[in-house]
Amino acid sequence: MDFLIGERLVVQVDGAHHVGAQRSSDNAHDAILRLHGYHVIRVTSQQIYEHWEEVQDLILRAIAQGLHKAA
Repeated sequence: MDFLIGERLVVQVDGAHHVGAQRSSDNAHDAILRLHGYHVIRVTSQQIYEHWEEVQDLILRAIAQGLHKAA
C-alpha cells in the first residue's frame, strides 16, 4: 500500500504502468485489503499532479466519514 491514513484508509497511487496484468493484480490486492476491513482509494499519479484539489477533497471526505478509523 502506498499510504495508510489512520488505521483503515488506504490510498493507492497508480502510475502509467498500472494496466493489463498489473491492473488485475491491483484489483486483487484491493479486494484482499477490503476483506481485511480497509477502505481503499485508488488514484493515478496524473490525478495527483493535475487534479490535486479533487484528490484531496476525496481523501478529506473519506476522513470526515470516519473511514480512517478502525471499527
